[in-house]
Amino acid sequence: MTAKTQSPLTVYYDGACPVCSREIGFYRGRTGADVTYCDVATEACPAPDLKREDALRRFHVRLADGALVSGAAAFLALWRQTPGFGLAGRLLSARPVVAVLDLAYDGFLKLRRLWR
Repeated sequence: MTAKTQSPLTVYYDGACPVCSREIGFYRGRTGADVTYCDVATEACPAPDLKREDALRRFHVRLADGALVSGAAAFLALWRQTPGFGLAGRLLSARPVVAVLDLAYDGFLKLRRLWR
């Protein structure tokens, strides 16, 4: 019996959000990315350290080492794994840049409530 291999990344996203769903659809369409996607709005996603409400509120990614990241760090992790985005993901991963990107993401989250 062979063990099932897990993707380097697991993405937890809100598929009920039209903007989120469209963006994840774009990433899913990129061939060559080894990513597992979990729509927490409709699927039971096993993650004992991530509550469904938190996953619906903010974008989360489980890294290959098991660490759970959210916000800008999660997007950058996805970009580093997605063909065509790897360089941007690496260049923008500097701590000061991530902090600015997180501020922008927090602003988006406030606007996102209007679309729900």
